[in-house]
Amino acid sequence: MPDYPAATQRSRVRVPLRFHDGYSVDAELVTFHGLTDGQEHVAMVLGDPAGATPLVRLHSECLTGDAFGSSRCDCGPQLREAVEQIAERGGVLLYLRQEGRGIGLYNKLDAYALQDEGLDTYAANTALGLPEDARDYTAAAQMLTALGITELDLLSNNPDKAEQLRALGIDVQHRVPTGVFTTAHNVLYLRAKVLQTQHTLPLAKLTAG
Repeated sequence: MPDYPAATQRSRVRVPLRFHDGYSVDAELVTFHGLTDGQEHVAMVLGDPAGATPLVRLHSECLTGDAFGSSRCDCGPQLREAVEQIAERGGVLLYLRQEGRGIGLYNKLDAYALQDEGLDTYAANTALGLPEDARDYTAAAQMLTALGITELDLLSNNPDKAEQLRALGIDVQHRVPTGVFTTAHNVLYLRAKVLQTQHTLPLAKLTAG
Protein backbone atom coordinates (compact mmCIF):
# COMPACT_ATOMS: atom_id res chain seq x y z
CA MET A 1 0.00 0.00 0.00
CA PRO A 2 1.22 3.56 -0.67
CA ASP A 3 2.92 5.15 2.30
CA TYR A 4 1.05 8.47 2.38
CA PRO A 5 -2.21 9.66 3.97
CA ALA A 6 -5.47 9.63 2.08
CA ALA A 7 -6.90 12.89 0.79
CA THR A 8 -10.61 13.58 0.50
CA GLN A 9 -12.68 15.61 -1.90
CA ARG A 10 -13.52 19.06 -0.51
CA SER A 11 -15.82 20.51 -3.18
CA ARG A 12 -16.91 20.08 -6.80
CA VAL A 13 -18.14 22.87 -9.05
CA ARG A 14 -19.03 23.08 -12.74
CA VAL A 15 -17.05 25.67 -14.71
CA PRO A 16 -17.51 26.44 -18.43
CA LEU A 17 -14.09 26.89 -20.05
CA ARG A 18 -13.37 28.96 -23.15
CA PHE A 19 -9.95 29.24 -24.77
CA HIS A 20 -8.46 32.00 -26.92
CA ASP A 21 -9.09 30.06 -30.13
CA GLY A 22 -12.79 29.70 -29.36
CA TYR A 23 -12.73 26.11 -28.09
CA SER A 24 -15.09 25.67 -25.16
CA VAL A 25 -15.97 22.81 -22.84
CA ASP A 26 -17.60 22.31 -19.46
CA ALA A 27 -15.37 21.03 -16.69
CA GLU A 28 -15.95 20.00 -13.11
CA LEU A 29 -13.29 21.41 -10.78
CA VAL A 30 -12.53 19.43 -7.65
CA THR A 31 -10.68 20.66 -4.56
CA PHE A 32 -9.26 18.51 -1.78
CA HIS A 33 -8.59 18.18 1.94
CA GLY A 34 -5.42 16.58 3.26
CA LEU A 35 -2.89 17.05 0.46
CA THR A 36 0.58 16.39 1.82
CA ASP A 37 2.23 19.54 0.44
CA GLY A 38 -0.53 21.91 1.59
CA GLN A 39 -0.93 23.45 -1.88
CA GLU A 40 -4.24 24.34 -3.53
CA HIS A 41 -4.05 21.88 -6.41
CA VAL A 42 -7.19 21.40 -8.52
CA ALA A 43 -8.51 18.45 -10.50
CA MET A 44 -10.32 19.27 -13.73
CA VAL A 45 -12.71 16.44 -14.60
CA LEU A 46 -13.51 16.41 -18.31
CA GLY A 47 -15.81 14.26 -20.43
CA ASP A 48 -17.08 10.84 -19.47
CA PRO A 49 -14.70 7.85 -19.59
CA ALA A 50 -17.73 5.48 -19.64
CA GLY A 51 -15.74 2.55 -18.30
CA ALA A 52 -12.62 3.19 -20.40
CA THR A 53 -9.21 3.80 -18.86
CA PRO A 54 -9.20 7.54 -18.07
CA LEU A 55 -6.72 9.84 -19.76
CA VAL A 56 -4.87 11.94 -17.17
CA ARG A 57 -2.44 14.83 -17.39
CA LEU A 58 -0.38 16.23 -14.54
CA HIS A 59 0.00 19.86 -15.61
CA SER A 60 2.35 22.01 -13.57
CA GLU A 61 1.20 25.58 -13.20
CA CYS A 62 2.95 28.02 -15.54
CA LEU A 63 1.73 31.58 -15.13
CA THR A 64 3.86 32.90 -17.97
CA GLY A 65 2.81 30.20 -20.44
CA ASP A 66 -0.73 29.33 -19.33
CA ALA A 67 -2.00 32.85 -18.64
CA PHE A 68 0.36 35.25 -20.41
CA GLY A 69 0.98 33.23 -23.57
CA SER A 70 4.77 33.19 -23.21
CA SER A 71 6.63 31.59 -26.13
CA ARG A 72 9.58 30.60 -23.94
CA CYS A 73 7.93 27.26 -23.10
CA ASP A 74 5.24 24.95 -24.51
CA CYS A 75 3.03 24.92 -21.41
CA GLY A 76 0.12 26.97 -22.76
CA PRO A 77 -0.33 24.91 -25.94
CA GLN A 78 0.06 21.68 -23.94
CA LEU A 79 -2.69 22.78 -21.55
CA ARG A 80 -5.02 23.66 -24.42
CA GLU A 81 -4.32 20.37 -26.22
CA ALA A 82 -4.73 18.32 -23.05
CA VAL A 83 -8.12 19.76 -22.16
CA GLU A 84 -9.55 18.85 -25.56
CA GLN A 85 -7.99 15.37 -25.68
CA ILE A 86 -9.16 14.51 -22.18
CA ALA A 87 -12.65 15.90 -22.82
CA GLU A 88 -12.98 13.73 -25.93
CA ARG A 89 -11.95 10.54 -24.16
CA GLY A 90 -12.90 11.23 -20.57
CA GLY A 91 -10.48 11.76 -17.73
CA VAL A 92 -8.84 14.31 -15.50
CA LEU A 93 -6.31 17.13 -15.74
CA LEU A 94 -4.56 17.81 -12.44
CA TYR A 95 -3.53 21.46 -12.30
CA LEU A 96 -0.61 21.38 -9.89
CA ARG A 97 0.79 24.49 -8.22
CA GLN A 98 4.41 23.72 -9.14
CA GLU A 99 5.57 26.84 -10.95
CA GLY A 100 8.98 26.55 -12.56
CA ARG A 101 9.29 22.78 -12.00
CA GLY A 102 8.69 23.45 -8.34
CA ILE A 103 11.07 26.37 -7.70
CA GLY A 104 8.45 29.14 -7.78
CA LEU A 105 7.69 32.06 -10.06
CA TYR A 106 10.40 34.50 -8.94
CA ASN A 107 13.12 31.85 -9.11
CA LYS A 108 11.86 30.79 -12.54
CA LEU A 109 12.20 34.36 -13.81
CA ASP A 110 15.69 34.55 -12.31
CA ALA A 111 16.49 31.33 -14.18
CA TYR A 112 15.18 32.93 -17.39
CA ALA A 113 17.74 35.71 -16.98
CA LEU A 114 20.51 33.12 -16.72
CA GLN A 115 19.15 31.33 -19.78
CA ASP A 116 19.49 34.62 -21.66
CA GLU A 117 23.19 34.46 -20.78
CA GLY A 118 23.53 31.00 -22.35
CA LEU A 119 22.62 28.44 -19.68
CA ASP A 120 20.01 25.82 -20.41
CA THR A 121 16.89 25.53 -18.25
CA TYR A 122 18.41 22.89 -15.95
CA ALA A 123 21.84 24.52 -15.60
CA ALA A 124 20.13 27.82 -14.78
CA ASN A 125 18.30 26.21 -11.87
CA THR A 126 21.45 24.65 -10.46
CA ALA A 127 23.35 27.93 -10.86
CA LEU A 128 20.77 29.42 -8.50
CA GLY A 129 21.42 26.63 -6.00
CA LEU A 130 18.08 24.99 -6.81
CA PRO A 131 17.11 21.49 -8.00
CA GLU A 132 16.85 20.88 -11.73
CA ASP A 133 13.32 19.59 -11.04
CA ALA A 134 11.87 19.90 -7.53
CA ARG A 135 8.47 18.37 -8.30
CA ASP A 136 7.03 15.60 -6.16
CA TYR A 137 3.80 13.93 -7.27
CA THR A 138 2.58 12.53 -3.95
CA ALA A 139 -0.28 15.06 -3.88
CA ALA A 140 -1.19 14.05 -7.44
CA ALA A 141 -1.45 10.41 -6.38
CA GLN A 142 -3.60 11.46 -3.41
CA MET A 143 -5.92 13.43 -5.70
CA LEU A 144 -6.28 10.58 -8.17
CA THR A 145 -7.02 8.07 -5.42
CA ALA A 146 -9.60 10.43 -3.89
CA LEU A 147 -11.26 10.55 -7.32
CA GLY A 148 -11.29 6.76 -7.49
CA ILE A 149 -8.63 6.62 -10.21
CA THR A 150 -5.85 4.11 -9.61
CA GLU A 151 -5.39 3.02 -13.24
CA LEU A 152 -4.84 5.47 -16.09
CA ASP A 153 -3.15 6.45 -19.32
CA LEU A 154 -0.82 9.40 -18.73
CA LEU A 155 -0.70 12.29 -21.21
CA SER A 156 2.93 13.36 -20.89
CA ASN A 157 6.34 13.43 -22.56
CA ASN A 158 8.04 13.21 -19.16
CA PRO A 159 9.05 9.70 -18.02
CA ASP A 160 9.62 10.90 -14.44
CA LYS A 161 5.90 11.59 -13.98
CA ALA A 162 4.99 8.02 -14.88
CA GLU A 163 7.78 6.58 -12.73
CA GLN A 164 6.77 8.62 -9.68
CA LEU A 165 3.09 7.74 -10.05
CA ARG A 166 3.89 4.03 -10.34
CA ALA A 167 6.07 4.22 -7.22
CA LEU A 168 3.11 5.85 -5.46
CA GLY A 169 0.79 2.96 -6.30
CA ILE A 170 -0.90 4.33 -9.44
CA ASP A 171 -1.09 1.92 -12.38
CA VAL A 172 0.11 3.92 -15.39
CA GLN A 173 -0.78 1.65 -18.29
CA HIS A 174 0.47 3.81 -21.15
CA ARG A 175 2.22 7.13 -21.56
CA VAL A 176 0.65 9.16 -24.37
CA PRO A 177 2.93 11.87 -25.84
CA THR A 178 1.74 15.42 -26.28
CA GLY A 179 2.15 17.43 -29.44
CA VAL A 180 5.33 19.31 -30.32
CA PHE A 181 4.85 23.06 -29.91
CA THR A 182 8.01 24.83 -31.02
CA THR A 183 8.65 28.54 -31.29
CA ALA A 184 11.79 30.52 -32.04
CA HIS A 185 12.03 31.16 -28.30
CA ASN A 186 11.57 27.67 -26.85
CA VAL A 187 13.45 25.28 -29.13
CA LEU A 188 16.58 25.20 -26.96
CA TYR A 189 14.40 24.66 -23.89
CA LEU A 190 12.71 21.70 -25.58
CA ARG A 191 16.04 20.24 -26.69
CA ALA A 192 17.30 20.44 -23.12
CA LYS A 193 14.27 18.48 -21.93
CA VAL A 194 15.09 15.70 -24.41
CA LEU A 195 18.83 15.61 -23.74
CA GLN A 196 18.78 16.11 -19.96
CA THR A 197 15.60 14.34 -18.80
CA GLN A 198 14.70 12.06 -21.72
CA HIS A 199 11.39 13.69 -22.65
CA THR A 200 9.82 11.91 -25.62
CA LEU A 201 10.07 14.68 -28.18
CA PRO A 202 11.52 14.25 -31.71
CA LEU A 203 14.99 15.71 -31.32
CA ALA A 204 15.50 15.99 -35.09
CA LYS A 205 12.64 18.49 -35.30
CA LEU A 206 13.99 20.67 -32.51
CA THR A 207 16.42 22.81 -34.46
CA ALA A 208 16.93 26.51 -34.04
CA GLY A 209 15.64 28.32 -37.08
